[in-house]
Amino acid sequence: MRFSAVQTAETFFPTSLFARLRPFAERLDVALSGVDDASNAQRASIIAFAIRIFSAAIAFVSQVVLARFMGAFEYGIFVMVWISMIVIGNLSCLGFHTAIIRFLPQYHGRADFERLNGLLLSSRVFVLLSSTIAAAATIFTTIYGAAYFDSHYTVPFIVGAFALPMIALGDMLDGTARANSWPIRALAPTYLLRPIFILVLMVGAWLMGYPVNGVTGLICAVIASYCSSLIQYFVITRDLRRQYKKAKPRIEMRQWILVALPIFLVEGFFALLVHADVFMVGIMMNPESVGIYYAAAKTLSLVHFVFFAVKAGIANLFAARMEDEDKSALRQLARRSATWTFWPSLAMGIAVLAAGPLLLSMFGTAFREGYPVLFIMVAGVVLRASIGPAESLLNMSGNQNICAIIFGGVLASNIVLNLILIPEYGIYGAAAATAIATVFETIALFYFVRMRVGVSMFVFSPVFDERVS
Repeated sequence: MRFSAVQTAETFFPTSLFARLRPFAERLDVALSGVDDASNAQRASIIAFAIRIFSAAIAFVSQVVLARFMGAFEYGIFVMVWISMIVIGNLSCLGFHTAIIRFLPQYHGRADFERLNGLLLSSRVFVLLSSTIAAAATIFTTIYGAAYFDSHYTVPFIVGAFALPMIALGDMLDGTARANSWPIRALAPTYLLRPIFILVLMVGAWLMGYPVNGVTGLICAVIASYCSSLIQYFVITRDLRRQYKKAKPRIEMRQWILVALPIFLVEGFFALLVHADVFMVGIMMNPESVGIYYAAAKTLSLVHFVFFAVKAGIANLFAARMEDEDKSALRQLARRSATWTFWPSLAMGIAVLAAGPLLLSMFGTAFREGYPVLFIMVAGVVLRASIGPAESLLNMSGNQNICAIIFGGVLASNIVLNLILIPEYGIYGAAAATAIATVFETIALFYFVRMRVGVSMFVFSPVFDERVS
């Protein structure tokens, strides 16, 4: 028996309340049972959103436990190194984890299983090789450049580097699953399994009497990365064999690299942009300040996951719609994605600000200092949500070079603003720098999506078909 939101609401709510909720319940039923692109995107976004809600709760609890165990100083060391590993691991994919979302639906639609199998095989091998090289380079740089780094970070960076191949493989598998509209297989290993494994391993280390510090936390994170990525690998490999015909792989690395490298720049600039403030605080301030700032940022992740959920469900559909001669469906899908992103982000932002003091106090008394920072952070995130996953539309429409230039410029402005504001205002300056850079990013993405794709991708734009003059 199929689930019906309308019937469920009618059963459990009073008549007056049901009358108000019915339009929303009907939309939910359409999203859950429809077969059109909008329904598929909404369904994937709902699943991704549910996973992100659950994962945000798990991640928040795990970070609270880690902060309580370690204290602000050691927690700051752990945060600085682990975020660095996640960013380096993502960058070491060199854009293949996003390029596969563009190519896989196209090859599947054409029944071109030779290229499809070649893409699946070569992307994994390529990512494992590049991430292993990145790990070796990280260890080499840490050992021979120790004189230029804070000594507190030397051993943690060496330990964290061993996670890079699995972080990169996980990102590659995430892209593969998203290309097939498998949101659970894409997101669950990284956002559910890995933080659970880290938490369980950390508690186990504490029970066995190991020192509860940044190094121990990173050892647990490395082990958790191998466990979650290998589970994801075996599950997705099994499902791919069922999904696609066997065929002799046809490898066209040159074509894929030409598309992947600009995406690599976009994803790289975006990843650095997301974490630039944390990195700059880590470089210019002490580990304790990093811990306090990151606790505020982690609280903000409750707002961030709305954007992530919509992006996870929409990118492959943008790619599929690019093949259509009539772009009206693409325009409608893009405008809807902005609506799906903005209003939940606004609601979550208000909720986070209301609960901010309580949430931050859970990390420890020292972390309450980060509450005023939340207001600046929320303003930036809500503004960015007003244009939805605009960078995904640019990437999937072949405008990845422009997207790379935008994010490169925004990243440069963010770094400059941090250099100016952090010495004077500390962590408040870091938050302000990021918010100002977000304004530049939002304006630039909106302009180029309208000019290049012909879509006015803004939540308050009138609903009509834009044409590029």
